[in-house]
Amino acid sequence: MTAVIDKPVPEPRWWAAPPRPVWEEKPSGAGVASKGVVLSIACLAVLFPIWIVVVTSLSTRKTIDEAGGLVMVPKGITFIAYKELLSGGQVTRAAIISILVTLVGTLFSMTVSVLCAYGLSRTGSLGHRWILMTLLATMFFSAGLIPTYLLVQSLGLTDTYLALILPSAISVFNILVLRGFFMGISQELIDSARIDGAGEFRILWRIVMPLSRAVLAVITLFYAVGYWSAWFNASLYLNDQDMMPLQNVMIQLVQKQEAPVGLGQAIRTGQLSGLAVQMAVMVMALLPVAVLSPFVQKHFKKGMLTGAVKG
Repeated sequence: MTAVIDKPVPEPRWWAAPPRPVWEEKPSGAGVASKGVVLSIACLAVLFPIWIVVVTSLSTRKTIDEAGGLVMVPKGITFIAYKELLSGGQVTRAAIISILVTLVGTLFSMTVSVLCAYGLSRTGSLGHRWILMTLLATMFFSAGLIPTYLLVQSLGLTDTYLALILPSAISVFNILVLRGFFMGISQELIDSARIDGAGEFRILWRIVMPLSRAVLAVITLFYAVGYWSAWFNASLYLNDQDMMPLQNVMIQLVQKQEAPVGLGQAIRTGQLSGLAVQMAVMVMALLPVAVLSPFVQKHFKKGMLTGAVKG
């Protein structure tokens, strides 16, 4: 009698649809077509404005003048707007400030959030319930803008880069998501590490964090996007224009509705449109998020849903 060897089931390709449960009906042709139409319209609604911004940033002054403003159909491509922006000056300095604030702020926020979430995930830790209730209360009640500003001012943080990080460094929602994910890790695994002599920091670094890469990637993206896109703290706590991050400079350029001063000879001589500069700054502000999001997208389902439903 010949032995039957089960062949391993090949994994589905990344472009293939996930396997359908046996109890779920096969969609009809009309249903599939309608879903495709709706998704196509949604994609166009998102991509069309981005297309206009990118094309306008790459257009010459003559093309923008002929179009009467924003350009939808490219007629000659030029990178002079980006060349002028990256040649030094206010925009380049603001971009460097935004990058540094995002890196330092994200590292600080993730460190505090992970430590807090891990402590709250251990139900027998000291003051666990009271600390958790206090954090939850801050999600529904806040002191308000004026007391927060007075606190930042009394701490001497105005006109410092710490004012861009500390007032909004921690998100209770992110801590709760991390806590829920940490509580889903097998307690037997942690207990066995304690029996082997591992301390809490070693358990967190060697066991908990490697098993939580999905949720850590998602929360890191949340913090990074928050720091990169933030503009309110800078407008509230900074008075020095040389310390402004990229988002505030972009707002100033858009509100002026004219070519900003000090961005190069091409603008002063009229070779480059101020609208192209404004659109180029928008592209620079959107580019990091657009590049990083696809790499973290695969972790969203596992990281957010698993962390949100447990605990």
